[in-house]
Amino acid sequence: MSHAHFRPGDEVVILKGVAAGELWGDAMTVVVPSWHTPTDEDGWRLRNPNGGEQTFITAHPRYLVHLSRRCPDCLIHLRAMENDLTPKVDGTDTVIDCGWYSTTALNQLVHIADARDGR
Repeated sequence: MSHAHFRPGDEVVILKGVAAGELWGDAMTVVVPSWHTPTDEDGWRLRNPNGGEQTFITAHPRYLVHLSRRCPDCLIHLRAMENDLTPKVDGTDTVIDCGWYSTTALNQLVHIADARDGR
């Protein structure tokens, strides 16, 4: 997904794993553009409506999928992930966090494929 694909106020999800045969993740609201240090690219500052230890984080657009609207690009991305991941997980009610993301000291969400030393 490109940076321009999202706008402030959009509701998005960061997919984190599989639960009961479906993808699950953290729902957040897009707030403002923000530099994503781990990738050195434009990202988005997100707000977790549940608050918590990290109410605000910065994420790269490719980590996000729209919840607030059914856009074709996000649906294609979501279906591709579902088709790839859900068959690999047993059909129990177990919640599986796939461990794709970590959060830096600067509250920057980083995917394992984007993590670099010192960032």
